[in-house]
Amino acid sequence: MVLSAILFSCNGSHQSDNEPDVNQQTVIKEKEEVKATLINEVSFDEQGKIQVTQVGGESNVKQKPGIRGRVQQNAMEDNTDYLEEALTLSLSYIYMSKGQLLDFFDKAEITDAGDTYEITAGNVYVQGDSLTVVVEKSTNLFLNKKFSSKLDEDPIDGEIKYGKFSSGISHVTETAMNLPAKEAQITAVNQDYSQRIN
Repeated sequence: MVLSAILFSCNGSHQSDNEPDVNQQTVIKEKEEVKATLINEVSFDEQGKIQVTQVGGESNVKQKPGIRGRVQQNAMEDNTDYLEEALTLSLSYIYMSKGQLLDFFDKAEITDAGDTYEITAGNVYVQGDSLTVVVEKSTNLFLNKKFSSKLDEDPIDGEIKYGKFSSGISHVTETAMNLPAKEAQITAVNQDYSQRIN
């Protein structure tokens, strides 16, 4: 019964094809120092596939001159690719299709935690990963998700926080990720939502 109510609620507010378009401010830190701030426009095409377009941003890294500058540029490009892969992986935990949600719930354990349910499953996308979803009992809406996963062989973990529009539809408000192999943290805050009309 619990599961069917949550899945029914998911039909209205947690699937990728129901998400509003949003501007997202992403702050990238390495060793607790802000390295870059990006502004991305996140939207979904007609098939429900996520589209991310960088529309602004700035780097706080000062370019070194000469050969050291070229080495620095190559290292920054490698790190950029790694961070983009991490963000892409996190999106798979944020925006799950109906089929992915069904697969997740099929193997999940549900724990009654007072006003919420904690729903946890492993091997969601990557062998050895785990995802915990906290759902508010009174509304069956997501409050947050926590995941641990691997990028190549590197461990990463993250937390996704949800809010609720006045219409009752839930939405992602913030995503925070730790990337220990790069001593990096990524925080993405969603803002300036616009609901698509189909």
